[in-house]
This record gives sequence, C-alpha cells and structure tokens, in this order.
Amino acid sequence: MATNPQQHWNPDRYQTQHSFVWQYGADVLQLLAPQAGEHILDLGCGTGQLTQAIAQTGATVTGIDADAAMVTTAQQQYPHLAFQVADARSFTVAQPLDSIFSNATLHWVKPPEQAVQAIAQALKPGGKFVAEFGGNGNVQNIVGAVETVRQRQHLSPWYFPSIGEYTQLLEQNGLEVTFAALIDRPTPLNERENGLANWLKMFGGSLLAGLDRAATEDVLRQVANRLRPHMYDGTQWHADYRRLRVVAQKLGA
Repeated sequence: MATNPQQHWNPDRYQTQHSFVWQYGADVLQLLAPQAGEHILDLGCGTGQLTQAIAQTGATVTGIDADAAMVTTAQQQYPHLAFQVADARSFTVAQPLDSIFSNATLHWVKPPEQAVQAIAQALKPGGKFVAEFGGNGNVQNIVGAVETVRQRQHLSPWYFPSIGEYTQLLEQNGLEVTFAALIDRPTPLNERENGLANWLKMFGGSLLAGLDRAATEDVLRQVANRLRPHMYDGTQWHADYRRLRVVAQKLGA
C-alpha cells in the first residue's frame, strides 16, 4: 500500500483496528464489475480481502503491494491466490490486463505520473481502471491540527488531487475518464477514545516523524484536544475523509 519510506505497516493492526479501509472498498467493486475469465490486478492489495472478493467472481486476479509484510499476510490468508511485492510506480505484467483495481493506495504514491503511466501500460486497449483514494481536502483537519501543534508546515506525505487534476493526468496518458466523483465520507474510527491516536500511529508516520515516544504522546494529546469538539461524538472519533473515485478506460482499438 505504501511507497513512503517513513510509513511502516502492521498487518495485524491494519486488519483489526483499521478494517474500515478495505470494508469501504467493497463498494468500489461494484464499479469494477469483474467478470469470470477476466484478468485483473489489485493494485495495493494490502492483506488481500478485496483480492479475494474479486476472485470469487471467477476472475483471475493478482494482488500487488509495496509492503512485504502485507503481501506475506495476504498470501497466508489466501494461499490459492497470487500476490507479489511490487511498486505502483514501476510494476509490469506478463500480458495486458482487462482491469486494474485500486483501493486506498494511490494517495501514497509519488510522483503520481509514474503510477498512471504504469497503469496505462499494463491495460489492454479498452481495459478498465477503477480506483478510490484520498481526494482534495482529505483529512485536512487532522493534518492541520498536527501542523499547528508541531508548529511545522508541509508535513503531509500524501497526494490528494482534485477531480480536475487527476482526470487530466489520466487523459494525458491515454485513459478516458467515464466517471469521477469527490465524496465527503466522515469515517468512524475504531477503538473509541483511542481511535484518533491509533489512526495517526498507523497512517500518520510522517506527521509524527522525528518525535520520541514522550513527544509523540504529547502531540497526540494536544491534537485530540483541538479536534475533539467537532470530530468526537462522545464515544467515537470520525476522521474527515474525502475520497476520489474514478473509472477510466484505455483508449485504442
């Protein structure tokens, strides 16, 4: 899922405390509409739950992820499927694909141009690209609170494009966009009172980089105090997610 060198993944925590990541992705599969016999790539497969869901339609699917621990866990859970460690910016395929699916991955990938080029090269003419990832304004309140507390700017490691920015990038690489939407989706975080802190520890490594344990806990406390009035309902935190959802088709005969 990640190509950010400061981000380290814990597959067990990902599947338990942060299972909403792949659970929300199940909705995006409806846009993919996989068919039996198709060859599909799950780009940023994580621990493989959505790869398995695609396989259950009868499609032939391979999952790739940049994180070896994620791929190992996916392979252990779904030994009948194919998983590989590969970078979204430079992956290649043995034969052109019918579809490429990606959930909650591409906001980690910089520069985005390299990923789009790899995607376009891997698809057959008429092949489909379906993705959902963080869009413009995603977790803006959380990032802003951390930057305020740390008195530092530009800490975000992510790429959160607008619809116009990303569709232009796809079109420049021979992919015709047939659907695009920017969706506000306040997302409940697990672990009740600890939900925001656990989210930052799991996904916000770059936001907390350079801090020792005591300083990290102090920043987390201050950030929670700032965000609590409008992001904590008394029992659960809700992250200010905005998701960009796109469907595109590779041009050609």
